[in-house]
Amino acid sequence: MSVDQDKMFRSKEQFVHSVFESIAHRYDRMNTILSFRRHKAWRKFTMKMMAVKQGDTAIDVCCGTCDWAIALAEASGTGEIVGLDFSQNMLKEAERKIGERGLDRQIRLIHGNAMALPFADNTFDHATIGFALRNVPDYRHVLREMARVVKPGGQVVSLELSKPTWAPFRAVYYLYFRRILPWLGKWLAGRYEQYRWLPESLVQFPDHKELARIMEEMGVFESVRVYPLTGGIAAVHIGIKKRNA
Repeated sequence: MSVDQDKMFRSKEQFVHSVFESIAHRYDRMNTILSFRRHKAWRKFTMKMMAVKQGDTAIDVCCGTCDWAIALAEASGTGEIVGLDFSQNMLKEAERKIGERGLDRQIRLIHGNAMALPFADNTFDHATIGFALRNVPDYRHVLREMARVVKPGGQVVSLELSKPTWAPFRAVYYLYFRRILPWLGKWLAGRYEQYRWLPESLVQFPDHKELARIMEEMGVFESVRVYPLTGGIAAVHIGIKKRNA
């Protein structure tokens, strides 16, 4: 990595960290309002496609307030679930929610960085990342880290915002996403710049077909499945780690 790349990655990481530290206490409410509750249906669909088994273990990278980690724990029943995030304020919200559901013995929270997961190779059955891959400094590196800590045959799963493919729908969606959503963030949460970041973060991120191609070319997955959701607003990518890796 060049010095310039390192500075660029650190700058993005610091900015994203400041965003999530400042919106943590309103994160769940704003997600539900701004996505018209679609994020819940998208996560439910993703869990169905993952088919988590009793006793499976998982790490939810960039876990935020732990909605996905909680869903993984409830599906697994007994397997340990790790939620990792670099925002202490998001982890405080997650700790409260986990305690309310009595899952504090099954879900372990770790303050850490997605770019350097603090686990040995081949540790988990699943590694997930929800609405965060576009926010990390280097998404290819994070996908490799997730594949590293997953057992051979295990799943690396990304649920992420994407780019609608049908032109008329894309025009309407981008009008909402780029022009209206940041003002809703200001009016409802008192944060304009933080919610203006949301559409900006998607500009340089690949669409669902390109991300699938990138995952296939990484050489660590024996197969990659992709499911565009709600006209391509979001997409699920599931990579199965090679069994001889």
